[in-house]
Amino acid sequence: MTQAAAQPATPAAKQSRVGRRGLPIPKGVTVTIEATSVHVQGPKGKLTRPVPADVKITREGDTLRVDATSAGRGGARLQGLVRALMATMIKGVVDGYERTLELVGTGYRAELKGKTIHFALGFSHPKTFALPAEITATIPGDSKGTILVLNSPDKASLGQAAATIKSFRPPEPYGGKGIRYRGENIRRKAGKAGKAKGGGK
Repeated sequence: MTQAAAQPATPAAKQSRVGRRGLPIPKGVTVTIEATSVHVQGPKGKLTRPVPADVKITREGDTLRVDATSAGRGGARLQGLVRALMATMIKGVVDGYERTLELVGTGYRAELKGKTIHFALGFSHPKTFALPAEITATIPGDSKGTILVLNSPDKASLGQAAATIKSFRPPEPYGGKGIRYRGENIRRKAGKAGKAKGGGK
């Protein structure tokens, strides 16, 4: 009678050093964990994100714990990623995120009508951008429409909206006209006159 071969033990899931750190839940923040998603709600809004199958989120008191559930490095990488995304969500619903855009150019301005922003950017017709529900916009009164401030609890959605608006008129490298992020360093190129002057030395 032959003896059945012993089944190899299932390897334990590797845990990310950063991912396994507990994530504190601030006061005023509600976290709801479901089978395939997690919901985070706070003073600035509510966010929902799907949870990968290789990761498990649990709550221990006022702390969230993210664990990898599959063997190999893939689960550990997802564990660290999900923890980082959860931290971003919590910060978003507590403090929110902000992006400021500057319109540089003669006659360039933005005007907010309801949830739609109208841009005059030197084209024959105005550009428009419909704000997603999770994003709000303000135009400081003293800016005369040349400064646009976007706010949202969703960092990714805010970044995408700002990038889309900037694409309407990216800063050109000679005069610097266009839409830029506040604090952005624009690489400037010398025009033909500048090159001729430099070449004459």
